Amino acid sequence: MSAVPPFAVRRAAFAGLRAALGAEQRSASPQAFTLAEKSVVRSGLGTLDAALGGGFPRGAVATLEGAAGSGRSAVAARLLATATANGGLGALIETPAGSEGAFYPPALAAAGVDLGRLLIVHANGVSDVARAADIVLRSAAFGVVVIPMIGLQATAWTRLVSLTHRANAVFVVLGESASNELRYFASLRVHVRAASVRVAGSGGLFCTLAGIGSEATVLKHKRAAPGKAACFVCTTFETGAPLAAVRERPCLPAVHGSGNRARIAR
Repeated sequence: MSAVPPFAVRRAAFAGLRAALGAEQRSASPQAFTLAEKSVVRSGLGTLDAALGGGFPRGAVATLEGAAGSGRSAVAARLLATATANGGLGALIETPAGSEGAFYPPALAAAGVDLGRLLIVHANGVSDVARAADIVLRSAAFGVVVIPMIGLQATAWTRLVSLTHRANAVFVVLGESASNELRYFASLRVHVRAASVRVAGSGGLFCTLAGIGSEATVLKHKRAAPGKAACFVCTTFETGAPLAAVRERPCLPAVHGSGNRARIAR
């Protein structure tokens, strides 16, 4: 039997092994969770893009979840603005008669969307939305495609995810809460809530809505670090300076058991 090496020799050998392993291991840094410029579509909301590691990832399905009036539509409009800039194209599939309603064109234009480069499809139901999304994604001509949140089987989501990846587009789904199937197939999930309202005027009948303050939380992110949050301001579609100073009022959660989701603090 060979003699056991002295303790000092073994300690030196282990120290050398740790040094060799440490030299090949790179510590995680903020840059490690930042996506390449060409692989994302920026919303133009600096804090939100930073929380997402640079922006919304291309070739992936993303959900914008939250109650109506939370600011989710404003984020989608910003993405469409980026898609229609510099000669690009965006697509908006909506159901005017449904719960999500339709986007207001002046609001889209105020958000920077080039309406001349935006395809708007009015669909009558779930099957029409899915079919329109299939056709639009197969064309691979649109950088951002936005649809309302619909209930689809796993096979349908599998096809849409595959087409999104091939088109290298950002496929945005808007709604209050994603289904179990969509939660699985979405690469990015962002929850948006209204944190405050911005008003111009003293109050009462002469109080004018100037915008809302929103808070977005990253619920899921397959390409960057999840769990981050960002705050941003969404203005209304009216242009020009307000007639009075803008004031901010926080939105407080409603008392349990009441029918309202939130109320404005007076």
